[in-house]
Amino acid sequence: MALPNTNSPSQITKRIRIFYGALVFIVAVFGVRLFYVQIIRYDHYKKAALSDQLKQYEIPATRGLISVHDGDSSVPIVLNQKLYTLYADPTFIKDPTKAAEKVASIVGGKPSDYIGKLKLKDTRYVVLGKRLSEDQHNKIVALKMPGLGTQGLDYRTYPQGQLAAQLLGFVNDDGKGTYGLEQAMNKQLAGTAGQLKAITDVNGVPLAASDNNIEKPAISGDNLELTIDLTLQKQVEQYVASAYSRTHAKTVNALILDPKTGAVKAMANYPTYDPAQYNKVSDASVFNNGTVTNSIEIGSIMKTLTTAAALDQKVINPNTTYYDPAHWVVDGFNITNIEEDGGAGTKSLGDLLNLSLNTGATWELMQMGGGQINERARNNWHNYMVNHYLFGKATGIEQGYEATGYVPSPAENGAGIDLTYANTSFGQAMTATPIQAASALAAVLNGGTYYQPHLVDSYQTSDGKNHSVAPKVLASHVVSPDVSQAMIPLMQFVVEHHFIVPPFDQSKYIVGGKTGTAQIAKPGGGYYDDEFNGTYVGFVGGDSVQYVIAVFVVQPHVGGYAGSAAAQPVFADIAHMLINNGYVTPKTH
Repeated sequence: MALPNTNSPSQITKRIRIFYGALVFIVAVFGVRLFYVQIIRYDHYKKAALSDQLKQYEIPATRGLISVHDGDSSVPIVLNQKLYTLYADPTFIKDPTKAAEKVASIVGGKPSDYIGKLKLKDTRYVVLGKRLSEDQHNKIVALKMPGLGTQGLDYRTYPQGQLAAQLLGFVNDDGKGTYGLEQAMNKQLAGTAGQLKAITDVNGVPLAASDNNIEKPAISGDNLELTIDLTLQKQVEQYVASAYSRTHAKTVNALILDPKTGAVKAMANYPTYDPAQYNKVSDASVFNNGTVTNSIEIGSIMKTLTTAAALDQKVINPNTTYYDPAHWVVDGFNITNIEEDGGAGTKSLGDLLNLSLNTGATWELMQMGGGQINERARNNWHNYMVNHYLFGKATGIEQGYEATGYVPSPAENGAGIDLTYANTSFGQAMTATPIQAASALAAVLNGGTYYQPHLVDSYQTSDGKNHSVAPKVLASHVVSPDVSQAMIPLMQFVVEHHFIVPPFDQSKYIVGGKTGTAQIAKPGGGYYDDEFNGTYVGFVGGDSVQYVIAVFVVQPHVGGYAGSAAAQPVFADIAHMLINNGYVTPKTH
């Protein structure tokens, strides 16, 4: 049988067609695959291809600056200084020993301090040093060592030293505002970080540094101008430091408030600290701004507010006199006065405040209840404490850790609620902060408007635009304008009958105030017999009240009553300074 001719033209043509078909099929398969990879899955494979070379970096935003008023101009109180964080990506460190030696020679320390971090295998980022100078940064860059890098960060500097330290707070090493204004306004000050994407070489070094690499630019934080007056702040800080030394107190807090806007002009505490060296402070309590965090039983300064509430409810009038028995029995307990109360007899409202009569404040509470302490009296007084004077609530001032204070419920509790409320009428069994006490008194004296106390006067956004901060009203009709006008001479009467050297010239200026001496509560209940807090609230002005002043001296050790011996001299110093330095406009009539 003859074999088929495989080399015949028909067989050759057949083989060519089969080969061509296979080739076309293969090309088609590759074409489809390329279409799938390059068109359908383009984004996926692009990201995968770049995953080892595309690095994303955060661009820190510049933190906003802070300034205060100095006459008609403003001066910086918080600035930024660029320092650098040194970091490493251990996956790019080929010789950890050599790298550690280089780092130690620039940053300081021993190579052994760094070599362990440089040998880590489970991380792409380790911090080797913080707060490097510009010179150290340049030396690290000059090494051109793959895996080592620096990141510039803004650190706070304080051209006024430790001035207003607790008011300002500080920025920790993580760039977060902590305590004070830095904490309360952290979001506004911090700005918004940007993002940078860059193609890198095998060593992780960006191949280009052009604007095209920026995915989102950083937005700088707002610059803040505070309501604080530089001169007043310096003076008040000197007075509280002197009072701390003189009285051997635990803390001293003082502030000056504009009653017509709620703007804080000065706010000081002692002891204090240096915010540039906050990490050297061993007792964290010194970071607190006591004028907003120090909530204590405020003592007899409350009698000004009790009197104003009774006047506003029209259960008494400015000319009211009453018979004071020099003691009341409430829930089986005696309420008495200090030795200098003058004994039982007819008293005026001026006597009540000047002699600081606990029995007088209790009598005013009785009038709120129709002549006795009862549910009506408790509810009426609670309404004024909480809804008029806003005790028990945060004021919202731009400060971290503001305390709300405490006001007891007026409901019958089966445990002597009438006695508790009698105590609140003269500032015991309730607590408040200096800023709460000052703001409540400001509302009583300015015609009845409670302005939110505030520290930010204006701010500048990253686009260079300036924005003023308008006063914010938290409560209206706190008391009537008539009550405001009645309280001014009553508080002047107190100042005129207290020993202050030199005395104030009330023919040119109006100066009024009230002392407070509060027993300190024991942790387990009851009060210490020999431990007191001294408080003072007052005002100074010309034709109207221009400034309200609050002073708290915690646990002083002085002879005499804590209010008059410890707190009143600080008020007198501040009031005289305001007058003598021309901050107060004299009377025109």
